[in-house]
Amino acid sequence: MASKTTNPFVFLQQVRSETAKVTWPSRRETMISTVMVLAFALIAMIFFFTADQIMGIAVEQILGIGR
Repeated sequence: MASKTTNPFVFLQQVRSETAKVTWPSRRETMISTVMVLAFALIAMIFFFTADQIMGIAVEQILGIGR
């Protein structure tokens, strides 16, 4: 398949026109999303740390190692 080549100037014009169509989030929406992602990452970190510690203790008790 042969691709149609475009002048770089035309390409940049097309990129600008497409970028103008994008609905960008507001600063407030961006901040809320960022805080939510960080909060859920912290919750996941705590959950997996706790699960790992519990499973480690259980394996030590079952196998009698690590003392």
